[in-house]
Amino acid sequence: MTKLTEDGTLDSRTFRNTLGLFATGVTVVAVEVEGEIYGMTANAVASVSLEPMLVLVCVQKEAHLMAFLRRAEGFSINILNETQQDLSNYFANLWHAPEPPPFAFSPWLGTPRLEGAIGAIACRTIEYLEGGDHWIVMGQVIGLYHQENPANPLLYYRGQYRQMLTVED
Repeated sequence: MTKLTEDGTLDSRTFRNTLGLFATGVTVVAVEVEGEIYGMTANAVASVSLEPMLVLVCVQKEAHLMAFLRRAEGFSINILNETQQDLSNYFANLWHAPEPPPFAFSPWLGTPRLEGAIGAIACRTIEYLEGGDHWIVMGQVIGLYHQENPANPLLYYRGQYRQMLTVED
């Protein structure tokens, strides 16, 4: 049974606002095709399975990155820290300055790893599943990276970037 909003409507804005109450981390999904690196900000990322290790990322069907994901054998998911909001905006095509913010990728297990990310997951693409106006891109994990003493992650909640607050016991 479909549950409607209080006024009896069910629309995409209400859907987005409701899901926006679920705080997420912010990542940059990246691929390398013919020596060029392409990336996209994504927060629709999830762990799927431990055995085998599988993750997924949801990519809008019209997204520029989708064509490159289809041509690459794999991709990386790079977890941003709280100081990397500019990178999130850049890879989300929300950057308006004439020059991009400083960043670099390193080659890593056939995927590009974003330097400065607090963690990264290298994946071999195994499946594309239809998900409405998105593709659900399933990846088998082939490598894991995390900083020894990572900074706090960049968070996204209710349409805004957020930072963690450490609460002492």
